[in-house]
Amino acid sequence: MAKALEADSSDNVATVLEDVVRNQMIEIAGTGRCLTASCDISRFHKVATADIPLGRQVVKYGQPIGCATADIHTGEHVHIHNMASLRARRQP
Repeated sequence: MAKALEADSSDNVATVLEDVVRNQMIEIAGTGRCLTASCDISRFHKVATADIPLGRQVVKYGQPIGCATADIHTGEHVHIHNMASLRARRQP
């Protein structure tokens, strides 16, 4: 079983600590929760720990880091293909 870290209880994503393959179980360390990967996910990338509807915030470290550009389901890889970064939108 692969492991992932969730930094804050309000997060809706966790970071996988090793490469994950589709249908592999992922344990969210320290929470007692597990989920199934719906696709391959590279080490240190994000996995959705809850459904994130289109337009909703992606939360990591207890803070919004982006916005879902598509419906994201629990167990899906969360990255630039389905999330727009808030950091990239900031103006100096």
